[in-house]
Amino acid sequence: MEKSPGTPRPTAKDIAADVRRLLVRGELGPGDQLPAARELAKKYGVTIVKVQNAYRELGDEGLVFSEVGRGTFVADPSRPVDSAQRDGSAFLTLATEISAMHETIRLLGERLERLEQIVDSDGSARAR
Repeated sequence: MEKSPGTPRPTAKDIAADVRRLLVRGELGPGDQLPAARELAKKYGVTIVKVQNAYRELGDEGLVFSEVGRGTFVADPSRPVDSAQRDGSAFLTLATEISAMHETIRLLGERLERLEQIVDSDGSARAR
């Protein structure tokens, strides 16, 4: 999403979405370094702060991490989450959603067991 004359400048969310697309397509993988904020800001025609906000958003989602003096890198999903990532609001939201899914799966399992008790192996319903 490069800036062209006459088009509005992208927001931090737009830049983050572009990086997500690169991740989904496999053009960026675990351990790959993202472009320097200054370089990306120049490419998009935006301020460095806007790119840093995009990287922060991706970091809050656990997709990237930054190392002072080294740069920003794609996170490896197979590595454990560190305490800084665990404190992010995106992590807490995701953890809550996963807990809710586990509870739903447990309840569905109980319903399935009850249905299996009602229905014979040949598919006919048992008398209750």
